[in-house]
Amino acid sequence: MASEFGKQLKISIFGESHGPAIGVVIDGLPAGEALNLSVLQQFLARRAPGQNRMTTARKEPDLPQILSGVLAGKTTGAPLCAVIQNTDMHASDYANLRDIPRPSHADYPAFLHYHGYQDIRGGGHFSGRLTAPLCIAGGICLQILGRRGIFVGSHLASVGPVSDWRFDAASVTPELLSSLCQKSFPVLSEEAGIKMQAEIDDARKALDSVGGTIECAVTGYPAGIGGPMFDGVENRLSAALFGIPAVRGVEFGAGFDAAAMRGSAHNDAYCCREGQIITQTNRHGGILGGISTGMPIVFRVAIKPTPSIAQEQDSVSLSRMEPVKLQIKGRHDPCIAVRALPCVEAAAAAVLLDLLLSESN
Repeated sequence: MASEFGKQLKISIFGESHGPAIGVVIDGLPAGEALNLSVLQQFLARRAPGQNRMTTARKEPDLPQILSGVLAGKTTGAPLCAVIQNTDMHASDYANLRDIPRPSHADYPAFLHYHGYQDIRGGGHFSGRLTAPLCIAGGICLQILGRRGIFVGSHLASVGPVSDWRFDAASVTPELLSSLCQKSFPVLSEEAGIKMQAEIDDARKALDSVGGTIECAVTGYPAGIGGPMFDGVENRLSAALFGIPAVRGVEFGAGFDAAAMRGSAHNDAYCCREGQIITQTNRHGGILGGISTGMPIVFRVAIKPTPSIAQEQDSVSLSRMEPVKLQIKGRHDPCIAVRALPCVEAAAAAVLLDLLLSESN
C-alpha cells in the first residue's frame, strides 16, 4: 500500500489536507512502552504551521487524539490509532485547480492516476499536511528509542546558497542533538542562521520560495543492524524519507563528495577505544554494506523550494487543452525545510525502531 511503510512496525497514514481529519495507525509497537503526551506535543509543535513569518500562515494546533493502543499512559500492544482534526481549511482557494494543475505539484500526475477523482484541496493526500501524522508515529518511536540510548536530531544544513557548519560525523553527541531540538531556528552557526532567515524573508517578499538541506544524525544505534543489497539501513531510510513531500535527494556520510575523493582520503581507519572497535573518521556515515557500524548515522536530505508561490505562472487548462496563466491562492511556506526537520527525524526514528524490532524477533 502506497501510504504504509515498515515491516515489524507498520505505519499507515490517512486523510487529506482539507478533509475533516488526518491520522496514523501504528501496528507492531511493543506493549508496555510509556508514552509522554506532553513530550509528543512538543515534538509536533516543531512541525506545526503558523509559527512565525518563516512558515505558512495556516493555523492548526495539531493536537493528536489517540483512539486506541494506549491505556494508562502505556502502549497495549494493539494497533495505535491517532487522529488530528483539521480546523483551518480554506478549500475555496483550490477550486480552480481541478482544471488547472499547479507547476511542480502532484496535481497533474494525480489527475492521470486517479482519473480526476483525487482530492485537489491543498494537495489532498499528497500534501505536506500528511507529515503531521508521520510525526505522531516518529515522535512515539523517538521516545522508545531514547529509552534504549538512541537519539535522533537535525539542523538546517543550508537554505538557498547559505550553508551551516556540518556535524562532526565521528563525534556528534546526544547533548548536541538535544540542544538543536530546543532551538526555534536549529543551526550550528548562529551567524549562518541569521543569513538563512534573511534569505527566506527575501524570497517571501519576492512572492517566491527557497529550498534547503537538512542534516540528521543518530547516536547510540547498535552495530550489526540491517542487511546487504536491497534491504539495508540506507535503503529503508531512503524509502521513508522520500515519502516526505518536497524531498529531492538523500546522501549518507560524505555523500556525493565521495565521488571527488580518492580511496585513501575516503576510507575510515579502524581503531580500538575503551574496548570497542570504532573508526577514526566517519565518512561512511555509520553504515557499510547496508549494516550499521556503531558510529553515528549521518545523512542529509535535500528539500525543494515550495512549488506554491504567489507569482503568476504558466499552466494549462485540462478541459480546454490550452495554455493559461495561474495565480496560486492559499497560505504557503516560503521555505519548507524549516518545518521539515522533525519530519526527517520522525521518518528516521520509525525506520530505525522497525529495524531494531525486526532484529529482536
